[in-house]
Amino acid sequence: MDFQTLVKSRYSYRSYDDSRPVEKEKLLRVLEAGRMAPSAANRQPWTFVVVQSKALLEQLHQCYPASWFKEAPVVLAVKGNKKDSWVRRSDGYNALETDLTIAMDHMILAATEEGLASCWIAAFDPAKLQKAMNLKEDEVVYAITPLGYPGDDLSAKRLKSRKPLADIVEWA
Repeated sequence: MDFQTLVKSRYSYRSYDDSRPVEKEKLLRVLEAGRMAPSAANRQPWTFVVVQSKALLEQLHQCYPASWFKEAPVVLAVKGNKKDSWVRRSDGYNALETDLTIAMDHMILAATEEGLASCWIAAFDPAKLQKAMNLKEDEVVYAITPLGYPGDDLSAKRLKSRKPLADIVEWA
């Protein structure tokens, strides 16, 4: 699939086929896409967490209790530590959130290429997530995504609604 088709094909699925596991080979290709993501000063300040165990999935469901979230056989998280990322000297800007976001985006696009469904989730309860994932005090997660095969999701069958380029581009 060419890149323009790929980005137009990516949807936020809210229905997953809970009877169909994700093959390890596909997960490894998704993870490889994240590994290849750029990061500030090439620090690669991330760890990818692939959650498949029923016990941990049940704990994560408490962090984001949407019923459709419980259908996915995998939840993918990208965690990091601010001390491991690049910091801009002039103002102290820490690039961790940007770096983790780029890695997650690469993996979500790779999942689409693999025929997998995903949904970017940032509206989770951070305290519950920290506890469920046993994160260290200085570790953070900015986004998680369920991964699985699409269920019967009518929202994915309609075209994405996007503003026209003329409304969002400035030529300088």
